[in-house]
Amino acid sequence: MMLVTFTAGGVQHWGTTAPGGVLALSDAFPQLRTLRSVIEAGAIPQVLAAAQGRPASHPDGSFTFDPPLPDPEKIICVGVNFPDRNAEYKDGQDAPPNMSLFIRVPRSFTGHDQPLIRPPESPQLDYEGEIAVVIGKPGRRIPEAVALSHIAALTLCNEGTIRDWVRHAKFNVTQGKNWDRSGSLGPGLVPFTDPAQITDIRLTTRVNGEVRQQDRTSRMLFPVARQIAYISTFTTLVPGDIIVTGTPTGAGARFDPPVWLRPGDVIEVEAEGLGILRNGVADERTGA
Repeated sequence: MMLVTFTAGGVQHWGTTAPGGVLALSDAFPQLRTLRSVIEAGAIPQVLAAAQGRPASHPDGSFTFDPPLPDPEKIICVGVNFPDRNAEYKDGQDAPPNMSLFIRVPRSFTGHDQPLIRPPESPQLDYEGEIAVVIGKPGRRIPEAVALSHIAALTLCNEGTIRDWVRHAKFNVTQGKNWDRSGSLGPGLVPFTDPAQITDIRLTTRVNGEVRQQDRTSRMLFPVARQIAYISTFTTLVPGDIIVTGTPTGAGARFDPPVWLRPGDVIEVEAEGLGILRNGVADERTGA
C-alpha cells in the first residue's frame, strides 16, 4: 500500500492505493491538508490503519496522479553518485570527497502516468531514474549512525533534465533541472520501516522497454545515511523534505550520438519494493 496524492473532478485528494484504483482519505482527516501534514503529524500508521480493508473510492481512469508531496519545503538532489556515473565524465579524477548537490522546485515535477514536458527551447530532454527519500523527523547536524531513522518514506523519481541548459553557465545546473514538469515523482510514498528498504536494492530505468540504467544502492558513492548527515550539516531537514539520491550511468546524453526523449516514448523507473514510475513525453503547448 502506497500513500498517494491525486486529482479527481478538479479536486486534489490524498489517500492510499487500493485494488482497482485509489482510496481518498483526506476528507476523513481534515486537519491534515496534504501528505506533508500527515508526515509532520507522525500519522502515517493511523492513515494506513484507516485504509485497511476498504475498497477504492476512485477507480482507475477516474483520476490522475500528482506528485505525492505537492508542498515540500525543499527538494535537494545528489549528483554523480554511482561509480560508473563518475567515470562518464572522463576527466581522470576519482570520486570527490564530498557530494555534488543542487535544488529542484516542486513545479519541475509531474506525477505518475503523466507526460514529461519537452519545451520548445530545446529537444534535449533526458531521463535520470532515481530513488527519493522523504524526511519524517526534523534535524540539524544529524549523525550518520542515526540518519536513516529520520526517513518517513521512499518514492521514485525521474529527474528529467534539459541537457544543453545544464551547460549554459560555468558553475551550476539549476536552469537545466527546473523546467516545468520536466521530471516526475511517484507513484506514491512507501512507508520506511527497515534500513533494508534502501541499503541494497536494484534501481532500473527503461525507455520503450529497453533497459538503459541499472545499478544497486549498495554501490552509491555517498550512501543515503551520509547524504542525510552531510545535507543536515548546512540546512535543517524538516518533515516532507525530499532528497533525490542519484542516478546510475546510462542516461541518453551518454550515447553516441545522444538519444533524447521525444513524444511517444515511455520511461519506466523501477526499484525493488517501490513499484514503477511511468511517464510518457509531450511537447509543451505554447502560444495564445
